[in-house]
Amino acid sequence: MPELTALISVSDKTGVLDFARALHAQGVRLLSTGGTARMLAEAALPVTEVADLTGFPEMLDGRVKTLHPRIHAALLARRDLPAHMAALAEHGIGTIDLLVVNLYPFAQATARADCTLEDAIENIDVGGPAMLRAAAKNWADVAVVIDPADYPRVLAELATGGVERATKFRLARKVFAHTAAYDGMIANYLGALAEGAEFAPGAVPQRDEFPSTFTLQIEKVQDMRYGENPHQRAAFYRDARPAPGTLAGWAQLQGKALSYNNIADADAAWECVKSFGGDLPACVIVKHANPCGVAVASTPAEAYAKAFQTDPTSAFGGIIAFNRALDGAAAELVARQFVEVLIAPEITPEARAVFAGKVNVRVLQVPLSAQMNELDFKRVGGGVLLQTTDSKNVAPSELRVVTRLAPTAAQMDDLMFAWKVAKFVKSNAIVFCGAGMTLAVGAGQMSRIDSARIAGIKAANAGLSLAGSAVASDAFFPFRDGLDVVADAGAQCVIQPGGSVRDEEVIAAADERGIAMVFTGTRHFRH
Repeated sequence: MPELTALISVSDKTGVLDFARALHAQGVRLLSTGGTARMLAEAALPVTEVADLTGFPEMLDGRVKTLHPRIHAALLARRDLPAHMAALAEHGIGTIDLLVVNLYPFAQATARADCTLEDAIENIDVGGPAMLRAAAKNWADVAVVIDPADYPRVLAELATGGVERATKFRLARKVFAHTAAYDGMIANYLGALAEGAEFAPGAVPQRDEFPSTFTLQIEKVQDMRYGENPHQRAAFYRDARPAPGTLAGWAQLQGKALSYNNIADADAAWECVKSFGGDLPACVIVKHANPCGVAVASTPAEAYAKAFQTDPTSAFGGIIAFNRALDGAAAELVARQFVEVLIAPEITPEARAVFAGKVNVRVLQVPLSAQMNELDFKRVGGGVLLQTTDSKNVAPSELRVVTRLAPTAAQMDDLMFAWKVAKFVKSNAIVFCGAGMTLAVGAGQMSRIDSARIAGIKAANAGLSLAGSAVASDAFFPFRDGLDVVADAGAQCVIQPGGSVRDEEVIAAADERGIAMVFTGTRHFRH
């Protein structure tokens, strides 16, 4: 086999020295630039500087290193076209058969709080993307590597006769996705800069949360059997860098493949249970995107039992999430019902043993973290709505008592619990709670009063009393009638945002009914 040539120029030097040693051991000639070349030379590897190959030194503080015909012709020449090979021979240019490049760390640079426009511009790679695109275009002849995770496979295939055609094509596809994401990051950054940023050298420019154009890259994880309905097709895509602790980081330990609706409901359950932190074991049961039972207790088993008690009918076939390790005792209780998906930050061996015989139950392990997505998306006809994630959690110090009667300490605990749950219930949301558990949930109705009435019906069906309960309303009561409905059901205290033109009417109604009411000043519509 003729001698192969590899050009290596990387900013992320993870594993590259061992990779270069292995290439040299297989007789591959090494070319390199700048710091990578110095590192290889210091390791006593024979390496040719690109500047020696091109006859031109690195110029303009490194802005020009590889932008030269001796590099790009070596990458782009098709080996199956005699005219291309003759042109290389005429100009004394060899071929480059393996390109190993990753790009200037633009994302890391612009993530710094002190990043100036000049810093950002200097971290825009020009020569790297140009080489990558050239090599990927000529994928049949050039293997192009951007990810250290691909080093072992490339080395193994080289050792057995050369990088396989299928591998080269996969690597090329990876390159074009990578360069597209890189250009997208740059466009997003520049498009977010405040007007006039270009006229303030040395300053850290202000950035808008929503750039003039928005480029997003998401990676396909798996096809779904179907979408929300069997006649729809669907797939799940993951962010290139998902926030730690979000559902996309799941590890499925057992069960059938996740469906479109499974993932949507699992996300609702996971985000809700995360909001309780780790102070007390919490359990959330979700059905059709709405929590139908939520509780905190001293053990996961007790939390599940309380959550299930809220609405056993709706819990059938639900998604169940815990904020603590799922132990054997909790698993034994959960296993008595039909559950679609079970989620926890850890599934103990005892819990795994309980579900081992229930092969269809999807069991997911997800690291627990308070982090959320930075932005939420909603597709509409011909466009996309972007908004910041609803990460606001109202603190007790932010509450304003607006009635003559103030909540007791116990009632305040119930109100804060109810408010956390209401944030994750589809609007219009009314949530009755008491003693660390939901007692009734009214969700997704066109009028708030209907949500309140439905919650009362659900409590009656579950045999739960609402006497002395706390109620959360995700948005203000537009009239006193909603307040009267929850009072008639037995509520003794209410938490709501306030902000209605009829607030005084509603406050007067609460005083009349002997109810304590607090305003949050924050609304949690969830559509």
